[in-house]
Amino acid sequence: MEEILDNSRLENLYRAILTLKSEEECKNFFRDLCTISELMAMSERFDVVKKIDEGTSYREINKKTGVSTATITRVAHWLHHGMGGYRLALDRIKS
Repeated sequence: MEEILDNSRLENLYRAILTLKSEEECKNFFRDLCTISELMAMSERFDVVKKIDEGTSYREINKKTGVSTATITRVAHWLHHGMGGYRLALDRIKS
Protein backbone atom coordinates (compact mmCIF):
# COMPACT_ATOMS: atom_id res chain seq x y z
CA MET A 1 0.00 0.00 0.00
CA GLU A 2 2.83 2.43 0.72
CA GLU A 3 3.85 2.23 -2.92
CA ILE A 4 0.39 3.50 -3.84
CA LEU A 5 0.62 6.49 -1.51
CA ASP A 6 2.30 9.68 -2.61
CA ASN A 7 5.35 9.75 -0.33
CA SER A 8 5.96 13.49 -0.75
CA ARG A 9 2.42 14.24 0.40
CA LEU A 10 2.81 11.90 3.37
CA GLU A 11 6.15 13.41 4.31
CA ASN A 12 4.62 16.90 4.18
CA LEU A 13 1.87 15.71 6.51
CA TYR A 14 4.34 14.08 8.91
CA ARG A 15 6.45 17.26 8.99
CA ALA A 16 3.36 19.35 9.70
CA ILE A 17 2.40 17.07 12.59
CA LEU A 18 5.92 17.29 14.02
CA THR A 19 5.62 21.10 14.21
CA LEU A 20 2.73 20.86 16.68
CA LYS A 21 3.80 21.76 20.20
CA SER A 22 0.81 21.08 22.43
CA GLU A 23 -2.22 18.87 22.81
CA GLU A 24 -4.40 21.88 21.94
CA GLU A 25 -2.47 22.53 18.70
CA CYS A 26 -2.72 18.84 17.83
CA LYS A 27 -6.46 18.80 18.55
CA ASN A 28 -7.05 21.86 16.37
CA PHE A 29 -4.92 20.53 13.52
CA PHE A 30 -6.62 17.13 13.44
CA ARG A 31 -10.07 18.71 13.75
CA ASP A 32 -9.32 20.84 10.68
CA LEU A 33 -7.78 17.91 8.83
CA CYS A 34 -10.27 15.13 9.59
CA THR A 35 -13.99 14.62 9.69
CA ILE A 36 -15.58 13.69 13.00
CA SER A 37 -16.05 10.14 11.66
CA GLU A 38 -12.35 9.85 10.79
CA LEU A 39 -11.33 11.13 14.22
CA MET A 40 -13.71 8.72 15.91
CA ALA A 41 -12.34 5.79 13.90
CA MET A 42 -8.76 6.69 14.83
CA SER A 43 -9.64 7.21 18.49
CA GLU A 44 -11.50 3.87 18.57
CA ARG A 45 -8.47 2.07 17.14
CA PHE A 46 -6.16 3.65 19.69
CA ASP A 47 -8.57 2.77 22.49
CA VAL A 48 -8.55 -0.82 21.22
CA VAL A 49 -4.75 -0.94 21.08
CA LYS A 50 -4.56 0.24 24.70
CA LYS A 51 -7.01 -2.45 25.78
CA ILE A 52 -5.11 -5.15 23.87
CA ASP A 53 -1.90 -4.00 25.53
CA GLU A 54 -3.60 -4.27 28.94
CA GLY A 55 -4.47 -7.90 28.15
CA THR A 56 -8.21 -7.41 27.66
CA SER A 57 -9.77 -10.22 25.61
CA TYR A 58 -11.07 -9.43 22.14
CA ARG A 59 -14.57 -10.47 23.23
CA GLU A 60 -14.44 -8.07 26.19
CA ILE A 61 -13.12 -5.25 23.99
CA ASN A 62 -15.96 -5.87 21.56
CA LYS A 63 -18.51 -5.86 24.37
CA LYS A 64 -17.12 -2.69 26.01
CA THR A 65 -16.50 -0.64 22.86
CA GLY A 66 -18.76 -2.01 20.14
CA VAL A 67 -15.74 -2.21 17.83
CA SER A 68 -15.97 -5.20 15.50
CA THR A 69 -13.78 -8.23 16.12
CA ALA A 70 -12.36 -7.75 12.61
CA THR A 71 -11.11 -4.29 13.59
CA ILE A 72 -9.80 -5.56 16.92
CA THR A 73 -7.89 -8.34 15.13
CA ARG A 74 -6.48 -5.89 12.59
CA VAL A 75 -5.33 -3.49 15.33
CA ALA A 76 -3.74 -6.39 17.25
CA HIS A 77 -1.89 -7.44 14.11
CA TRP A 78 -0.42 -3.97 13.64
CA LEU A 79 0.45 -3.73 17.34
CA HIS A 80 2.40 -6.99 17.22
CA HIS A 81 3.66 -7.07 13.62
CA GLY A 82 3.54 -3.48 12.38
CA MET A 83 6.22 -0.83 12.24
CA GLY A 84 6.22 -0.14 15.98
CA GLY A 85 4.17 3.05 15.96
CA TYR A 86 1.51 1.80 18.33
CA ARG A 87 4.14 0.38 20.72
CA LEU A 88 6.14 3.61 20.74
CA ALA A 89 3.07 5.72 21.47
CA LEU A 90 1.89 3.35 24.20
CA ASP A 91 5.31 3.28 25.86
CA ARG A 92 5.65 7.06 25.75
CA ILE A 93 2.19 7.60 27.21
CA LYS A 94 3.00 5.20 30.06
CA SER A 95 6.23 6.99 30.99
